[in-house]
Amino acid sequence: MIYLSYKGNMANIEDFMKLDIRVGTITKVENFEKAKKPAYQLEIDFGEEIGIKKSSAQITQVYEKEDLIGKQILAVVNFAPRQIANFMSEVLVLGTYSKNGVVLISPDRKVENGDKLG
Repeated sequence: MIYLSYKGNMANIEDFMKLDIRVGTITKVENFEKAKKPAYQLEIDFGEEIGIKKSSAQITQVYEKEDLIGKQILAVVNFAPRQIANFMSEVLVLGTYSKNGVVLISPDRKVENGDKLG
């Protein structure tokens, strides 16, 4: 059996396979004024099957709004929506907690919106 480790908690491969991680393209970025920590409100196109979804992302330390438009990212699309202040975040955008702030995870080549991590 393959195990994934996160802060000492063990998960098996079946737990990981429950996550639906897809590629989407950021189409709209706005400042999230009511967030406790600096963040953007994103609209992301995940293709015909999933459509446009919204997400809140604390990525203002690394990214300017104009740099994000057209950027492909990876996100978990099958978590329940989460209310953050006055905004409903529908997907969890994936990134790494790096020295200078959160860095988004993205494919190294252009792919179709909605492509699934496999």
